[in-house]
Amino acid sequence: MTYDVTIIGGGVTGAAIARELSRYRLKIALLEKEVELAFGVSKSNSGIIHPGTQNPPDSLKGKLCVLGNKLTKRLAKELGVDFKEVGELIVIFCEEDRQRLLRIKEDAEKLGVPDLQIVDRAWLLKHEPNINPEALAALYAPTAGIISPYRWVYDLAENAQKNGVTILTSHRVTGLKRLNAGFEIITNQATLSTRCVINAAGLYADEIARMAGITDIVIKPRQGEEFILDKKREYLSNHLLFPLPTPVSKGTLMIKTSDGNPMIGPTARDVEDKEDRSTSDDGLKNVLDNVRKLIPSVNENDIIAYFAGLRPVAGDDFIIRHEDNVPGLINVAGIQSPGLTAAPAIALLVADLLKKNGLKLKRKLLFKKYRPPTIHLFAFPFERIRELVKGDPSYGDIVCRCEMVSDKEVRAAIRRGARTLDGIKFRTRAQAGRCHGGFCTTRIMKILAEELNIPLTEITKRGPGTELIKDERA
Repeated sequence: MTYDVTIIGGGVTGAAIARELSRYRLKIALLEKEVELAFGVSKSNSGIIHPGTQNPPDSLKGKLCVLGNKLTKRLAKELGVDFKEVGELIVIFCEEDRQRLLRIKEDAEKLGVPDLQIVDRAWLLKHEPNINPEALAALYAPTAGIISPYRWVYDLAENAQKNGVTILTSHRVTGLKRLNAGFEIITNQATLSTRCVINAAGLYADEIARMAGITDIVIKPRQGEEFILDKKREYLSNHLLFPLPTPVSKGTLMIKTSDGNPMIGPTARDVEDKEDRSTSDDGLKNVLDNVRKLIPSVNENDIIAYFAGLRPVAGDDFIIRHEDNVPGLINVAGIQSPGLTAAPAIALLVADLLKKNGLKLKRKLLFKKYRPPTIHLFAFPFERIRELVKGDPSYGDIVCRCEMVSDKEVRAAIRRGARTLDGIKFRTRAQAGRCHGGFCTTRIMKILAEELNIPLTEITKRGPGTELIKDERA
C-alpha cells in the first residue's frame, strides 16, 4: 500500500496527529505494534490535563501544554469525551517556599496560563476539608482538568478512522528505508510505501529514528508507580493536589480521575528496561508517605490496584522536528508529561512542519468532526438508565457490577475495536472495580468469543502471550 503520511505509534500523540491530518485530502496510515491502541505509554497516564504551571516559559513543552489545554476542551466537546475541569493546587507548608511558588506563578503567567491566584490556609480548609491543616498556601490554577486517557485515544482514533485514516494494529515496524520519493516501511505483517513518516513511537522513538539514520535521540525510561483507590474515596480531594515540583518530577500527587477513583503517585525512577512495569513495596511506602503530607487520611486499605508506567525521557524538552537530512521524516520524541495535554497542539505543529516541508494540505469539503458520546451507564442517573433499558433491554443485562457496565456496552466496545480483556476494560471500565473482574471476566470472555467468532482459548488479556485458557489438546 502507498500512503501520503504514515504515523508510527498509536498512543495519544499518534492518535491526535491522525485526527488532525484527517482534515486534509491525504492518504494516511496509523501503525501500532500492540494488538490495540493506547497499550503503550498512554495506558499508564494519570489523565491530567495540565494548565501549564510547571514548565519553563521558554520551553516547547510549556507552550504546547497551554495551547493543548485549550484545544482539549474544544475537541472533547466535538468528540463527546468525558472531560472535567477541576482545577489544581500546588501546596506549600512553610513560608520559605512562598518565593518558589510565586516564581512558578510568574513563569506560568508568561506562558499565558489564565486566572492564577495564590490562596491562603483559610481558602484551602474551606475548599479542601481533608487537606493537611498545616498547609500554608497554594497556587490555584482553575483550568486544570481530568480525562480518561484511554478513551481519549480511542475517540480521537475512531474519528480519524471515520475521516479515512487506515489504522493497522499488530504492525511492529522492523525496517525503515529512504527511497527517492519517500520511504519504505517494513512491519512484521506488511511492507508499505509512504511519502512522509511521523515517528511518534513513544519509548521506541529512538529505535525508529535510528532506522532512518538519526542517532542523536536517546530515550531513557522513567518509571512511575501509581495506586488507585476505591470509588468510595472519590471526594478525598476536590482538586488535583500537587506539592512543589522537583527537578525530575511534579512530585507525589493526589489525583482526581474522570472515572471517580482517586489515584496517588507517581514515583520517579530511571530504569533501563523499556518494558519494566513492576511495582514495589518501596514505591508504595514512598507514595503513601508523601501523599499523606497533602491528605493525612489516605488509607492503604483503600487501594484497589497498583500499576507502573514508563515515561519516554529524551532530555528536558520535547523533540519535535523535521529531519532535513532525511526529508519527509518528522520525529516526535521525548513526549513525557505534559504530553497528554499537549497532544492536540503537537498535532497542529506536525501539520505545520509537513506543510513547510512540501506536503500540500488541502482541506476536505466534508470533514466529520463530531462523534456522538459513548454511552456509559456509570455516568448516568438512574432515570436515564431506566429510559435506555426500556429502549434496549441489553442495557439492563449488567456484566460488571462494580462499575455498572452492561452487555450492550461490552458488545459496542468490541464493534469499535476492542479485541482483548484490557481493551474492554479501557473502553468500558468492566473489570476495573474492587473485585478486579472476579465477577465479570468469564462473561466478557464469552462475549468476546461470540462477537469475534473465535474460541475461548484465543481470548487474551492484552495480546499474544497473555491467553487465559490453555488448550491441553494442542
